[in-house]
Amino acid sequence: MTVTLVTGAAGRLGRSVVRVLAERGHRVVAVDRVTDPDSPAEQRILDLGDRDATAALVADVRPDTIVHLAAIAVPFSAPDHETYAVNTGLFFSVLDAALAAGTARVLVASSPTVLGYGAPGGWAPQYLPLDDEHPRAPWNGYAQSKAAVEDLVAMAARQHGDRITVGAFRPCYVVAPEEWRGAPTQQGHTIRERLDDPALSAVALFNYVDARDAGAFVASWAAAPPSATNGLTFFVGAGDSLVREPVAEALARLVPSTAPHIAALAPSDPVFTSARAAELIGWRPERSWRTELVDTDAPTTDAAEEAHR
Repeated sequence: MTVTLVTGAAGRLGRSVVRVLAERGHRVVAVDRVTDPDSPAEQRILDLGDRDATAALVADVRPDTIVHLAAIAVPFSAPDHETYAVNTGLFFSVLDAALAAGTARVLVASSPTVLGYGAPGGWAPQYLPLDDEHPRAPWNGYAQSKAAVEDLVAMAARQHGDRITVGAFRPCYVVAPEEWRGAPTQQGHTIRERLDDPALSAVALFNYVDARDAGAFVASWAAAPPSATNGLTFFVGAGDSLVREPVAEALARLVPSTAPHIAALAPSDPVFTSARAAELIGWRPERSWRTELVDTDAPTTDAAEEAHR
């Protein structure tokens, strides 16, 4: 049986990752500073800021795979210098512990924010849809910490790729299962409110992903051949955009800097493509707001395309 250690396991994304892995036969050890009363995993309470305790935990569990989700997860929820130091420091500790314990795979959560959208001085994409190779331009401590984590992944693959597979994934705006039923999202408003007021989602270029689909990506990554994933970063997002109107029209109206490239997007396309994940490890999202949010009054794709013509 595969033993998988998940850090940040009680969080909005972590809970779904743990459940998906457990459903697929992993023995999951869930690590966080709090517990999840509904978790199917063995739970350990630990502050990963304690480097020695982190090393001792990994040495004790000896996981085949570590999925590192623990971090300061919201930009500006702490001072930039603290966010950067915590997020990079936690991953470095986990990576060093994994190497010492002989862990075969380490996957870390990054963020689409590394691309730099929303920068006060302005931002424009070089092309659309945005893919894993699009140039990064982080403009705050959170985004810079995630860019640094991606660089550490590439470094570890170069330095230790003969004995460990290391990767990063950029989950889009994570929607937990209860949020489809009206629970507040990370920003405090509901998914329906994001659809009713497109400006709320425009700041993230309408990106999102169901937490269970992100969990399925983690499971697929863990099962993929190392040669297909080592040192790489993957966008992980839904197959459409979180907006009712054709996405190109919404972008042109609310994010004018994207206008030169919006012709590449069909009405319900995602602005961030997960094509690399589909091509290299066979992962594709299964859920969208059109299937998960009850009574959306959403047009079908055909109707949206017809309205666009």
